[in-house]
Amino acid sequence: MKLPENNLRYILYARKSSESEDRQVQSIDDQKDRLKELAQLLKLNVVETMIEAKSAKRPSSRPVFKKVLEQIEKGKADGILCWQINRLSRNPVDSGRLQMMLQDGVIKSIRTMDREYQPTDNVLLFSVESGMANQFILDLRKNTLRGLDSKVSKGWLPARAPTGYLNDVLTKTIVKDPDRFHLVRKMWDLMLTGNYNPTKIVQIANGEWGFLTPKRHRSGDKPLADSMVYKMLNNKFYAGIVCYNGKEYQGAHEPMISLDEFERVQVLLGNKSKPKSKIHEFAFTGSIRCGTCGCFVTAEEKTKHYKTTNNTGRYTYYRCTRRRKHEIECREQAITKDVLEDQIGKEILKFTIDPEFRDFALSKLRRSNDTEIETRTQTRAMLQATYNETQQQLDNLTKMRYRDLIDDATFSRERDTLQKELTKANQHLNETHDRAEKWLELTEQAFHFATNAYAIFTAGDVKTRREVFNTIGTSYILKDGKLTIKQAEWIVPISNALESIKIDIKRLGPLKKAPMYEKTSRVEEVYSRWGGQWDSNP
Repeated sequence: MKLPENNLRYILYARKSSESEDRQVQSIDDQKDRLKELAQLLKLNVVETMIEAKSAKRPSSRPVFKKVLEQIEKGKADGILCWQINRLSRNPVDSGRLQMMLQDGVIKSIRTMDREYQPTDNVLLFSVESGMANQFILDLRKNTLRGLDSKVSKGWLPARAPTGYLNDVLTKTIVKDPDRFHLVRKMWDLMLTGNYNPTKIVQIANGEWGFLTPKRHRSGDKPLADSMVYKMLNNKFYAGIVCYNGKEYQGAHEPMISLDEFERVQVLLGNKSKPKSKIHEFAFTGSIRCGTCGCFVTAEEKTKHYKTTNNTGRYTYYRCTRRRKHEIECREQAITKDVLEDQIGKEILKFTIDPEFRDFALSKLRRSNDTEIETRTQTRAMLQATYNETQQQLDNLTKMRYRDLIDDATFSRERDTLQKELTKANQHLNETHDRAEKWLELTEQAFHFATNAYAIFTAGDVKTRREVFNTIGTSYILKDGKLTIKQAEWIVPISNALESIKIDIKRLGPLKKAPMYEKTSRVEEVYSRWGGQWDSNP
């Protein structure tokens, strides 16, 4: 890099995307440190340092950035020193203002870690880079909305759990709050007696029970407010219903109250105009897609009256929603719940294993547990060493660029290569994290599920059948009345080997009366042929 010919005055601007104080703090400190090193190396005159914890996706939403531009317009500074162009803007309005100020010479220089932008430069490069930053925000929004829609279709609220529940960060689900669930239920009970109003309930909860809201980073750990209880008593989430974007979904969480109790409380609160919810719970909606048009498959309940017997029957049908417009009209026919469940049951039988073989297979796996732990631990140590070495190479490359030992093209090429290697090593580290300690537990869970899934599915309620159904596959396609399930990865080796195992076990004959040494030997003979097909970490 060439040293600047004139002594321009720069404002060092560093920004982190999140407004929470506990996230990305390292990134903003790193920006400041690296930019100060660059300024010292190039002998840049930094007159002020400004940092900000605001998102740049909306215009006129960052007071510090606004102050930076005002300082330059007043002549108190000539340029901006920042990490990358996307630190300055991720929206077309701010990008346009920056580009115009640069073209007019109001901003005489924008310095990043990679290059300098000047008024005399071709405007195309600045436009492309700022446009890429804006497109990143658009793509991120689409992907986020897609993820939220998928989550709510499975019955999970894509937001902070109401009081009495907690967000489980590991499973990405909502669970009962062990400290508050029963107390919130008591608040509903008090309201249901008809002798208490929300204000009185707040007084009892705070004064007699010592109720405190969950402690969070910058909120919580405080007594209840009247408004919170009113909001709680109007929230259908407690009755097992997830309300999202004006629609209602059957929740996958454990309800605290029944729908009848919820409606009774609405009457007591004076919300008589609210219609009573009519929620039908269907086990397989939100997962199956139509094989013709790709829309989700929905369910509906119909009533049929038989004139000859004067009886009435209720039937559930699954059909395509047909919500997309296609050149060819989707004409997939509906199928009954019984037909669909029969197909799912047959799919489960494809990997249902014998309990006795399961016990002996797990016995052998437990004996090999110590060896597996050692192997996984060594693998993780090697991956960590690779990651550390690659990071050191990247740091050394950056230092070489600071000292003008390599040119821009070489630096960019080598940096991109090392960053790809770093990302790959990090992914492998995440994949192997704690696998040494958990692989046997996961295997046992898989074997027990494969043994009992069919019985659980056929005898379970709607929620249980939905859980089993969502566990066995990764995608579900309904076409011409036939359901095709792409099996979950851990099921595939069991399903592929099951027929040969059944033949082998049948050939072995009865095992219950055989001596233990003979029983172990005969079963391990089968296992040795099958074990090669079963990955130790399903």
